[in-house]
Amino acid sequence: MCGIWALFGSDGCLSVQSSCAMKIAHRGPDAFRFENVNGFTNCCFGFHRLAIVDQLYGMQPLRIKKFPFLWLCYNGEIYNHHTLRKQFDFDYQTEMDGEILLHLYDRFGIQKMASLLDGVFAFILLDTANRKVFLGRDTYGVRPLFKFFTEDGFLAVCSEAKGLTGITHAAKSPANIVPFLPGHFEAFDLKQNGKVQSIQMEPFHCCTKEPAHAAYNAVKMLPASGEDEAVRSNIRALFENAVRKRLMAQRRIGCLLSGGLDSSLVAATLVKLAKEENLPYSIQTFAIGSEDSPDVLAARKVADHIGSEHHEVNFTAEEGIQAVEEVIYHLETYDITTIRASVGMYLISKYIKKNSDSVVIFSGEGSDELTQGYLYFHKAPTPKAAAEDSVRLLKELYLFDVLRADRTTAAHGLELRVPFLDHRFTAYYLSLPEEMRTPKNGVEKHLLRDSFKDLNLIPDEILWRRKEAFSDGMMSVKKSWYVCLQEHLESMVNDDQMAKAHKTFPHNPPRSKEAYYFRQVFEKHYPGQAKWLSHYWMPRWTKTSDPSARTLAFYTPDKDQ
Repeated sequence: MCGIWALFGSDGCLSVQSSCAMKIAHRGPDAFRFENVNGFTNCCFGFHRLAIVDQLYGMQPLRIKKFPFLWLCYNGEIYNHHTLRKQFDFDYQTEMDGEILLHLYDRFGIQKMASLLDGVFAFILLDTANRKVFLGRDTYGVRPLFKFFTEDGFLAVCSEAKGLTGITHAAKSPANIVPFLPGHFEAFDLKQNGKVQSIQMEPFHCCTKEPAHAAYNAVKMLPASGEDEAVRSNIRALFENAVRKRLMAQRRIGCLLSGGLDSSLVAATLVKLAKEENLPYSIQTFAIGSEDSPDVLAARKVADHIGSEHHEVNFTAEEGIQAVEEVIYHLETYDITTIRASVGMYLISKYIKKNSDSVVIFSGEGSDELTQGYLYFHKAPTPKAAAEDSVRLLKELYLFDVLRADRTTAAHGLELRVPFLDHRFTAYYLSLPEEMRTPKNGVEKHLLRDSFKDLNLIPDEILWRRKEAFSDGMMSVKKSWYVCLQEHLESMVNDDQMAKAHKTFPHNPPRSKEAYYFRQVFEKHYPGQAKWLSHYWMPRWTKTSDPSARTLAFYTPDKDQ
């Protein structure tokens, strides 16, 4: 996890503009560098480093003797860099995983370079010899990237939007800050004055297709059809491979553990592989919730079963309420369910930073979208509709769950790893017959659960535990976190304000006092930027005005909750 920032063709003084880069200092607490580009006095890079790989040569922008004309600033991890280095016999000069981008670009060009990267990444690549600038972002947007582009060709780029809000420019028309689209790269021509012109914006990978780097993967290409047991075996093999490749780190690894299916599978597989790889420390797991939280109780059972070094963080509604504004500032969104779930994740990340030496944090994000885990999938009219919505959710992850997971961990200088969003794993799962992926016998994510049954990897009661949203499971069914939050905010917004909400906030007008308050806080920090969120996250195929699963008519809690 790092913070990247760059300007091309700045109209203002670089020393003044560079102060904006300090707004993302939390992403890289280990080191900072600000560097002008030779020959282009109004172009520069800013980099905040969280040192995970190659402690000695890991600073950026990365430049090597073989390619003195290339400048690379990237945030992410390239899990197959050793494989590609060996496959194409590249002459490496550092141990950085990101160096592979320079060699691939020189050999194959930007399109193939991006398609061969197995990992999560956001990059800014400058080629001064050919006067080109390239931006790119991984398939699901696990690593964030925002751009600011004026009509006269001034380009500013940053890991988080807050690093661009204070940028000044001389263009007559205002410039919008927009999230860079996941799975795409963009190419710009670079002029001598540092200004740029966009010449190409194309996808390099789609989640429904086998990634190009699969040809060089340790797990051979797998057919989508076949017997049920072969499918389950493939799911297990690809998932284990997804966790194994993410062990790449020179800092201690830990795991968030809510006690739900997804985080439990990740934690159990992580502990198993850590022992096989002889990691010199035990895996720490972290859970958060109130004393009677179903999540805390379930996580405790899983931790006992897998033998992790377990930490429990006590959560109170009062503490959560106090954190809301700070959370919204880091998130850069006003989406209701994202904020609710982010509070707990923000507080547990704060605990990890203060009370442990774990820096690389595994988590279960992406599984619900991929495996149809949300309860509303029980109401899908057809398997085809469910499959299509699964893909929609995956493509929108960068606006919701992936955004939450990145910002809440990065706020405390932690690096997130999400094996359920592995390219090979997701492509294979989405290639399976639509009927196979739907809820079965009243149980969501049935195929995933069935693939891990009878292995004793996690307790059976956890393997078949019903879906419970993280923001709900932190507190008991008797009184959910969102109810406590709504009760507190009831007095913060008056009825007159609600009556005028559609005029005050014409884009995505809030429909509850909770949503109105969230929007107020967002506008306080990011005035006029409401379009960063295209729409609220809401369940489909059911009548509800609230995103919480506990409000759905067909929600039934586990008997011990």
